[in-house]
Amino acid sequence: MDPYRLLFHLMPPQGWLNDPNGLCQFHGTYHVFFQYSPENAEGGLKLWGHYTSTDLIHWNYEGAPLVPDREYDKDGVYSGCAFLHEDQMYLYYTGNVKQPGIHDFVHSGREANTVLVTSKDGKQFSPKECIMTNADYPEEYTCHIRDPKVWQQDGRFYMVQGGRLKGDKGTVLVFQSEDLRQWSFHNDVTISESFGYMWECPDYFELPVDMQPGAQMNQRILSLSPQGLEAETYRYQNIYQSGYFRVVGDITQDAKLQEFTEWDMGFDFYAPQTFQDEQGRRILIGWAGMPDADYDNLPTVKQGWQHALTVPRELIWRNGRICQNPVSELEQLRQDFSQLPEGKKFELMKEQGMEYTVRKAYEIEIAEIDSADFLVKFDQNGSGFALQYTEEVFSLEFYGEKAAQIGRGRTKRQFNLDRLQKCRILLDTSLVEVYLNDGEYALTSRYYIENDRFHGEIHCQNGNRSMWEWKGYQCADTFL
Repeated sequence: MDPYRLLFHLMPPQGWLNDPNGLCQFHGTYHVFFQYSPENAEGGLKLWGHYTSTDLIHWNYEGAPLVPDREYDKDGVYSGCAFLHEDQMYLYYTGNVKQPGIHDFVHSGREANTVLVTSKDGKQFSPKECIMTNADYPEEYTCHIRDPKVWQQDGRFYMVQGGRLKGDKGTVLVFQSEDLRQWSFHNDVTISESFGYMWECPDYFELPVDMQPGAQMNQRILSLSPQGLEAETYRYQNIYQSGYFRVVGDITQDAKLQEFTEWDMGFDFYAPQTFQDEQGRRILIGWAGMPDADYDNLPTVKQGWQHALTVPRELIWRNGRICQNPVSELEQLRQDFSQLPEGKKFELMKEQGMEYTVRKAYEIEIAEIDSADFLVKFDQNGSGFALQYTEEVFSLEFYGEKAAQIGRGRTKRQFNLDRLQKCRILLDTSLVEVYLNDGEYALTSRYYIENDRFHGEIHCQNGNRSMWEWKGYQCADTFL
C-alpha cells in the first residue's frame, strides 16, 4: 500500500500532475482538467487529464481528452481555461511547439499557439481549431505568451494571457473578440517597476464587496503567477510566486494594479485558477506543487506519481483582502469528532497488523485563540514539522534529525501576522493545508512522515481545540 497516496486531494492516476485547467461547472457537473504527464512521474510531454464531480466529494476520472496530436501543439497541451456560453463549453489552451535547431526558446525556437476546442456535454469534444499564433502577438514580446483565460464584459469577449517582454518584464496581454474565435490584441497591463520577468496563469474576475444594507460593489482582481521575484524574509520565499493585484479601473482600458498579495505562504502552491459555479461562488483550485524548486517529492516519485491539487477554496472579499476557505461540501468528510487536550500528545495514525499502516486524514481547528504564543507540532520520534506564532510572525518549519527526510529539502516559511485568532489544519497523508483567521492566510506543503505512528501537540494558553478524522474522496477508480 502506498503510504503517501492522498485521501481528499485530486492526484494523477500515475505520473506527473501540475496546473489545474478548464475549471467550470457545466450542467450541474464540476469539471477539473489538469496538466498531466502519465508516463513519467518527473514530468514530460503535457496533455490534459480530466476529473468530474457533481458534489465535490465523489469524483470520476474521465481520461485524457486533449493530447498533443497536431503540428500546432505537438510539444504539449499547455494551460488554459473553460468558458461557458450559449449552452456550450469552450476550452482554450496554449499549444506548445519547440522548433528544431539551436535556440534559447525565449527569443526564438518556441511557438505559443492558442487553440480552441468546444463541447456540448463535457464528454465529447470538437476538432481542434488553432485561432492565434505568434504572428498575432505584439512584436515587443518574446515567444513566451501562454495560459488563456476568457470572460464576457459589456457584450464583448475578452481574453488575458501571460507574457514576457523582450526586456524581461512580465505583463498580461488582453485580447478581444466578437465571436470567441477571431481574436485581436487590445492592450496590455503591467506595473511601472519590474516585477518579475514572466507573468504566468493570469485570471481576471470580480468579487462582491458588501458596503451597507442594499448597496453592493465589486472588487476587480487580477490573479497571476510571476516568475523572477527576489526572495525576502517574510514574502516571495518560493522560487516562483502566485498572488493577486487589486485592480482599480477597467483592465480593458485604464487599469491600475494596486499591491500584490500572495495566495499561499507555503512551500507547495502555484498556478491557481478560479471559476464561478452555479451557486455564484468564486472557487479557486491551485497546484499543490512548485516547479524548479530545490526540494523534491522523491517518496511519491518512487511510487510512480507526483503532485496533487489543493482542495477547492471559496473566495470572499473581507476587510480589504481575499479570504479563502475550503468549500463547505468538504465538511461531509468529517467523522469521529474529539476535543484535544492542551499540551498533551494525541495520536494521529495507528498501526494495523505487522506490515502496513492504515492511511488516515484529519481536520484540526483551534478557535478563539487569545495568546501571543502558539505552537502545533506533528512529530515522529523528535522530528517533524511545526506551526508556530510568536512576536507577530507565523511560521511553518521542519525540525529534528529527520527534517531533511520529512521535508525533502523544505525548511521554513514565515510571514508577518498582526494577530492569530483561528487556525484550521487539513492534514492529509502527505499534504497539509493551513487556513488562518477564517482564510485571511493559507499555507500548503507536502511532508513525508514514515509509515508508522506519529502524534500531534497543541500549545496554546486559550482556544477551543477540535479534531475530526476525515473520510477520503469517493472515486469511481480505486487509485484514490
